[in-house]
Amino acid sequence: MKTGRLKQGSAIVSNIILLLDALTVWQAAELAAWLRFGSSTSLPLGYDSLIVATSLLAMLCSSLVYQSFRGGSWQAMYGRVVLAWVITVGLLLSWLFFSKSSEAYSRIFVGTWIATMLPLLLLQRTLAMQALRWLHRRGVNTREVLLIGKGPMSNDLAKRAREASWSGFKVTRQVSASDLARITQLASDATYDEVWINLPAHEASIIPDVLEALKHSAADIRVVPDLLTYRMINHGVTFIMGVPMLDISGSALGGVNRLIKQIEDYILASIILLMISPLMLGIAAAVKLTSPGPVIFRQKRHGWGGEEIVVYKFRSMAVHQEHDKVTQATKNDARITPLGAFLRRTSLDELPQFINVLQGRMSIVGPRPHAIQHNHYYKELIPNYMLRHKMKPGITGWAQVNGLRGETDTIDKMKWRVEYDLHYLEHWSVWLDLRIVFLTVFKGFVNKNAY
Repeated sequence: MKTGRLKQGSAIVSNIILLLDALTVWQAAELAAWLRFGSSTSLPLGYDSLIVATSLLAMLCSSLVYQSFRGGSWQAMYGRVVLAWVITVGLLLSWLFFSKSSEAYSRIFVGTWIATMLPLLLLQRTLAMQALRWLHRRGVNTREVLLIGKGPMSNDLAKRAREASWSGFKVTRQVSASDLARITQLASDATYDEVWINLPAHEASIIPDVLEALKHSAADIRVVPDLLTYRMINHGVTFIMGVPMLDISGSALGGVNRLIKQIEDYILASIILLMISPLMLGIAAAVKLTSPGPVIFRQKRHGWGGEEIVVYKFRSMAVHQEHDKVTQATKNDARITPLGAFLRRTSLDELPQFINVLQGRMSIVGPRPHAIQHNHYYKELIPNYMLRHKMKPGITGWAQVNGLRGETDTIDKMKWRVEYDLHYLEHWSVWLDLRIVFLTVFKGFVNKNAY
């Protein structure tokens, strides 16, 4: 069994990475010195001690937020590098300020050092991940996995392990959970470093039998929850009267977060409306001049808590009547005017919804509001569909910037949209909102699926 050696190898890799962080900070200082003084050997007295102290500080900060290359994605790894950089820079600047020693160091040097530190750290991690990918593909420091469970979830897990070759996990055998004799035999072979049990929720009752079959295995045994179980666990626990209760339909927008998001909406909506008011006046005039009917189209939607609200849009269709059924716009829809087609394709028809934000009916970022008739239809077909209404609907959303915009002509498309909406609901933060707004500017307005 090589598990101990592999764990030791992983620890060595982690320590090497942290040491590389310190050396990278040092190299960033060398580069800043060359740009400011012409040579690192020309550094004034006291600079060397500052560089050494900050390099060790960066190593410490990296260790606090470090995530093993085996356990995280590229995005998570980069996020932790940025966080460690922010902490390091914050502590460095705080020390310079409170010790009243900032005047002893060149502002150009310190600014250049801070600016070059982050890209060099990101480059170092990228090269490290590529090197680990190359080593793992050649069998160095890998962890062999026995995967128990067959079906779509397990197949997807095995696929993820193959694609994430830099993680070092290698699924070498997959067996059905019902074949307990085979599991016992494989567990006794002592060739596996890890055992992953991946079963759907309705088969959870067999897990004790599987664990009994694995009782002689020295491998690391892990249970991989299905999507439903993960979502339940991810909501957290609330203590009421001293009793722990699992939050099934929890939201990140409780308490002070709700107030923060409301302030964020009012500030951003006010600024944006001031900037786009000339454009909105031009669009209003164009709508009025190109087709008969009102400039603003009003339609009822469900808002926070399922309450009915009125949502504004620039009218993009010829005036028509729909009684008990709301028909989604489709490609080459005869109801859409030529100007309306352009407005819908570029999302300019949704600009009046910033007024809805100031009214408190909508948010800038959130699940897109669907027609009330569509909500009644889909809530019977898609689990947790109505949880979308645990926050205000948004002008843009996490689903939209991930390509799920426009017509939802299949149940699967709507299911994926709901999945992204619920992810946003559970992981909301101001930074996520700003990220979605940023992504909307570059890829959320014009979309081939919007018509």
